[in-house]
Amino acid sequence: MAQRTAEIIRNTSETQIRVVINLDGTGQRTLATGVPFLDHMLDQIARHGLIDLVVEARGDLHIDDHHTVEDVGITLGQALSQALGSKAGIRRYGSATIPLDEALSRVVVDVSGRPGLFFDVAWTRARVGNFDLDLIREFFQGLVNHAALTIHVDNLKGINAHHQCETVFKAFARALRAAVEIDPRLDASAIPSTKGSL
Repeated sequence: MAQRTAEIIRNTSETQIRVVINLDGTGQRTLATGVPFLDHMLDQIARHGLIDLVVEARGDLHIDDHHTVEDVGITLGQALSQALGSKAGIRRYGSATIPLDEALSRVVVDVSGRPGLFFDVAWTRARVGNFDLDLIREFFQGLVNHAALTIHVDNLKGINAHHQCETVFKAFARALRAAVEIDPRLDASAIPSTKGSL
């Protein structure tokens, strides 16, 4: 089986980001974005998605976290796209519904080749610590635009905003893991689409 790995370096006047990904990993991770809450959420993707992940970022955090969070999403999306290659042999679809205490979120992923984010989360407060929760949508928008995924994110219930956010990322990790896994019943060269391409 071909290595499903990628390394992407993205440098702009606002951020310098390096992402290394292995879709067939064990959840090993090195995370240093300068935004502790983002590192905590990326940790969920690696650990629960069984994706080896390196994310290093330097950004204009003296302004705010926006550019760093969005650009990490963009770079991670580019790495996912490169690691998936032609998408031959993958399951394509994945979904997960994950609880954390009172919070419950569902994420559905389609490795469709068409970027689409359908994000239905009503945070119970605007911030977790110093982190602006509006940036979570920006992260996912950057990711889907550059990975060409369709993702539906629904927080079904929750009182604690940290719990809401963590269930979103854990559910995304599990759904992504299922979607990008190699399907043992599918020919390794087959594209899971009636169009013959994704």
